[in-house]
Amino acid sequence: MTQEPEIQEQPCCSLTASIPSRLEAERLATMFKALGDPTRVKLVSLIASSPGQEACICDLVDAVDLVQSTVSHHMKLLADTGLVQREQRGKWAFYKLNTALLQQIGDTVAPRTD
Repeated sequence: MTQEPEIQEQPCCSLTASIPSRLEAERLATMFKALGDPTRVKLVSLIASSPGQEACICDLVDAVDLVQSTVSHHMKLLADTGLVQREQRGKWAFYKLNTALLQQIGDTVAPRTD
């Protein structure tokens, strides 16, 4: 009779060691929800490809072919989540990406190599 090889069991907690807390998961879900609209994805992409990763609302309105109030609404949702930062310069609002936060989002969903 042959003896079966012994199976090494992995610790039961290794899967959960790097997942976000419930509060962090809720925060991330809010950001994913903000990015769940094609127009907002396009706006973030436009800002990312702009010099200095910054764009004026006037340039964003022209690029997405929507009225300023609609673009402002989309940008407010992105700003409320912290994905972009807003700075008023005279009558124009300028938006800059929060690259650290976008990197954190990417790191959260990136496959682990360890």
